[in-house]
Amino acid sequence: MAGTNPRAARIAALIQRVIASSMEAQLHDKRLANVTITEVRVTNDLQIAKVYWTQLGHAGKEEGERKRAQQALNQASGRLRSLVGVKAGLRLTPQLQFVYDEVPGEAHEIEDILAIARKRDEELAKARATAQYAGDADPYKHADESEDDDAEYADDDDDWDDEEDFEVEDFDADDSDDADDSGLSDRAE
Repeated sequence: MAGTNPRAARIAALIQRVIASSMEAQLHDKRLANVTITEVRVTNDLQIAKVYWTQLGHAGKEEGERKRAQQALNQASGRLRSLVGVKAGLRLTPQLQFVYDEVPGEAHEIEDILAIARKRDEELAKARATAQYAGDADPYKHADESEDDDAEYADDDDDWDDEEDFEVEDFDADDSDDADDSGLSDRAE
């Protein structure tokens, strides 16, 4: 568990400062070149401190350099723990566990993805600047145009109001013989 205890947070910050300064001043190991302590998390019971670290490596050699740095940190963990105990003045010094921090590498991948997205956005903006409509620029009817169109069709609407144009047939009851086939007329009687 990560420390939610304020004392654990203070001890974690202290451990991070002590280890970072000790790596430069006390440990003279070439395998720890370009190693950075990114974060320290101490459990609430102050027994274990996870020390997250990252390394800026040379292109193509990152994996090997990371393994050598992990070995160097594991070998120096006892000495670093005693330095933390002396500088912090703790009765019980937490056990140090070194964990490689993947976050900076993932952050670079996200930055690359965002750069590609920005480039695509710029290309789309250029395409929009020179784009033209496939048909009319505004194919929809507007309020000022609809009054003129209504006046044209007003004369045609009067023709439909005349009853003379329509012939209505009377429905005879004798025409209901077709309904006998379905059996509905027998029930009605």
